[in-house]
Amino acid sequence: MPRAKRSRAAYMISAVAQQFDIHPQTLRLYEREGLLKPSRTEGNTRLYTDDDLERLEIILALTRDMGVNLAGVDIVLNMREKMLEMQRQTQEFVEFVRREWLQRSAVNEERIKNALVKVGAPRITPAKKA
Repeated sequence: MPRAKRSRAAYMISAVAQQFDIHPQTLRLYEREGLLKPSRTEGNTRLYTDDDLERLEIILALTRDMGVNLAGVDIVLNMREKMLEMQRQTQEFVEFVRREWLQRSAVNEERIKNALVKVGAPRITPAKKA
């Protein structure tokens, strides 16, 4: 399912801390632990994007609601990223197979139309077990 287009807005650490009712030091800790990776301005101010906020929501749900520690959060987030990548690759493969099937179907239809002796569409018959 395609994501809605996100804005390019960026939020400073104080606004994010206030919005999520957490201390700015908690956000800094999540960054040190590699759970969040906010961008930085030339003046080295942290800027959090909508994607960062979505990730923060997951982190907070895991820690607050499920009692997962930060090492567990890291594992869950990495697994989530791998699953999303696998879904993307699977969808890409399905699209490739669909295109190939359509292309080969069209080629076979053309061959059948131009055959000297008209035959039905080829059928695959399963082999009998010995």
